[in-house]
Amino acid sequence: MEGKLKINRIKAVLADKDIKQKDLAEMIGKTPSAVTRMCNNNFQPTLKVLRDIAIALDVSMCELLIDPRKEKK
Repeated sequence: MEGKLKINRIKAVLADKDIKQKDLAEMIGKTPSAVTRMCNNNFQPTLKVLRDIAIALDVSMCELLIDPRKEKK
């Protein structure tokens, strides 16, 4: 069975900025469980939510996504 497709890197950006998932949830008005699902790539945020996350973390939306051209095949 093929592994889970990783699309976003929200969890990595949170770690880089030393911000907890719970804090991000409060910043963007989402439940902590929703943010956890996004961080674990079990659920992908809409573009609006991705934009809200980028604003909250002061990063570009591109920094929150994994570039498929750079993924290991």
